[in-house]
Amino acid sequence: MAITRLTDFVTVATNKWTYGDSAFKYEGEVNQDHDTIYPLMIMTPPTSRMPDIYEGWEHYNVEMEFYNTYQTATQNAVTLQQRWDNLQDLALEWLDNVLIEYSGGVIPNVSTSSPTPTQVYIDKESLRIDRVKNSKNDKLCRITMSFDMRMFTRCFTPKSVYPDTISDLVVWLSADSNVTFNIPTKKSSAWGDKSGQSNNVAQSTVANQPLRYGYDGASDKSKISFNGTTDYLVSDNNCPLTGNDLTIFYVGKSSATTASSQRVIGYRDSSGGGSDRLNFGMQSSGRVWFKAIDDTGNSGQVLSGIFDLGTEWHIGRASINNTDFHLQYNNSTEVTTSVPLYSNNDGFNLAPFRVGFIESGGVGDYWNGDIQEVIIYNKALSNDEISQVRDYLNNKYKIY
Repeated sequence: MAITRLTDFVTVATNKWTYGDSAFKYEGEVNQDHDTIYPLMIMTPPTSRMPDIYEGWEHYNVEMEFYNTYQTATQNAVTLQQRWDNLQDLALEWLDNVLIEYSGGVIPNVSTSSPTPTQVYIDKESLRIDRVKNSKNDKLCRITMSFDMRMFTRCFTPKSVYPDTISDLVVWLSADSNVTFNIPTKKSSAWGDKSGQSNNVAQSTVANQPLRYGYDGASDKSKISFNGTTDYLVSDNNCPLTGNDLTIFYVGKSSATTASSQRVIGYRDSSGGGSDRLNFGMQSSGRVWFKAIDDTGNSGQVLSGIFDLGTEWHIGRASINNTDFHLQYNNSTEVTTSVPLYSNNDGFNLAPFRVGFIESGGVGDYWNGDIQEVIIYNKALSNDEISQVRDYLNNKYKIY
């Protein structure tokens, strides 16, 4: 189901205006910069309402301002009514292109084509055009076009699935809430768990604290930024994975420009050899990578099928179900590896887990980049549950 938001509409609206400059701002801000290329289109911030929140339509009161120059030389060359007509022609051509974009394109033959369902349309009898002469200090010619536009948007329903509506959630870290950080440095000393299990993570050493930004993540949402050399967070409690099975999701992006092993989630119950261990992040090949070692030294690992993610935002998901290891990148085909001897029924709960780091052979594998969300379940989720969590993350961050 497509979700049309104000940001989506503004992007389409400005992309379809190819005749001069365009902007999303208030009408009073016009003429503050005198290097404008005319004709100019301004979309003013609209109000909106949802008459029936369960039907999935949001009604926007849209007002567009279209400007062109009409100084003395222009007035002598062309009549005012012709200037308005020309501007109105451009405005209606723009509106037509916007509606075509949201209806899946031009339909060559309605009887034989299967057009994309319309996501945006104008309410009937709502289009109004006003004409203004000598607008602003530059003596501009202006047309104001206002209309009510319906956009397919979020459909509110009691059946919405969030991570905490699925059982056995033990860790839920989201960069948009429960983060303790200093201003103005944005050094993050703690990241609160939303699962209800109080499995918070923290870092008391200032030099090792990652930075928290309230913007610039996927979909311009909050992110926690790790420097790849010293930054990491440690759980207040021991890792809460008490059985063999588990499921972990994360949303992140590497900033590394050279190949290196990086970890979003790391766990090791001791510094000696043969200890239980979890590694989840990216391998030096640039692929999402997951590895687990059980209490007798048996290990399993699985790599995503996509090489060299580079600096792309992505959703990683790893699961252990009995002796099968599963890994998925975004909505790609799942990769599975079977490890017949694998058995870790005593779980991974003898030590804290880390976010952004794991010790390996005395050397730290740090996450170099950003993390927006970490979700951990103390069970192997079903295929339906996996899809529900993945859809929640993708609807929120618009990854793919």
